[in-house]
Amino acid sequence: MGFGSYDESEQGDQTVETDTDGAVNVHENDHDGSVEFEFGESEESLLDRLAEMKSDADDAERE
Repeated sequence: MGFGSYDESEQGDQTVETDTDGAVNVHENDHDGSVEFEFGESEESLLDRLAEMKSDADDAERE
């Protein structure tokens, strides 16, 4: 049989036995709730800081 050939006799019975007792329950630690964030700085001050960081990055690229 050459490369890439397909032979149905090689496929046989592809039954897979699984052990569900040892399986991981992905929903075991699900939580319902909410998340809240409090920022100590104003929106304007955060935007100013972002502009400074972008400016610093631009200056670093030029060097």
